[in-house]
Amino acid sequence: MIKNADFLVNNDGSIYHISLKPEQLADTVIVVGDPDRVEKISHFFSSVETRVQNREFIGHTGYYNNKRLTVLSTGIGTDNIDIVMNELDALVNVDFTTRTIKPEKKSLDIIRIGTSGAVQAEIPVSSFALSTIGIGFDNLLHYYAYDKKIVETEMSEAFMKHTGWNPDLSKPYFVRGSEKLISLFEKGMFKGITVTAPGFYGPQGRVLRLGLHDPELNDKIRSFRFGEERIINFEMETSALYSLGAMLGHNMVTVCALIANRVTNEYSADHKKVIQDLVGVVLDRITA
Repeated sequence: MIKNADFLVNNDGSIYHISLKPEQLADTVIVVGDPDRVEKISHFFSSVETRVQNREFIGHTGYYNNKRLTVLSTGIGTDNIDIVMNELDALVNVDFTTRTIKPEKKSLDIIRIGTSGAVQAEIPVSSFALSTIGIGFDNLLHYYAYDKKIVETEMSEAFMKHTGWNPDLSKPYFVRGSEKLISLFEKGMFKGITVTAPGFYGPQGRVLRLGLHDPELNDKIRSFRFGEERIINFEMETSALYSLGAMLGHNMVTVCALIANRVTNEYSADHKKVIQDLVGVVLDRITA
């Protein structure tokens, strides 16, 4: 049995943070950072059967094109993704009555719709990015016992050498997304590696009042190449999604609306429309 303090269930039978019950979760899940975005997506559903909310976690389950979907907000950062991924997995792979792991595992399809900033000058704002690989600048993966096969070790070593990586920082890890889901979104999107930063300001090279340990890091990120692979954008969740998904046996992909370009210093004139357009693309492709 899983320890009571490790597996927390609310009095109504829902899991502790995201407040969903096993029967309320669809096999295909859209995750978004912004809680307000959940309603904007479920608005397109033909029907909504479940609406739950706890803190920044809002979950709606319903139907689009006759396919059952769950859309769930995660809030910002890999620490929140740690909560969401473990609890989504528990909903399908832990028996809530016996508090034991089910012998037959279920795999979810999890699609993150996010916002992001491009780091290559030729990638225009208001376009879409598809994350083939997530780089974790966070330290989350290193807390888990994981199969080294999920990590692109050679790429990580090449990146650290290229950047002269600061040994005081956690070792960056590279994890691939799901080929099954990546293939759904290749058309009309910029494909590449996504940096997951543990913050919005210093970790992404932004300066207000605090200086940076390595002011040239973003230039090094931009110029990194590994074969045909290059880094195309910054965001704050993908590395946790890809690494935990790989360990738990789920299919993961991140697609982002590029609302800024960090090189050209441009910002989308109507980022809300760009995000809404991306939502439409995702809904249509996962239900086709």
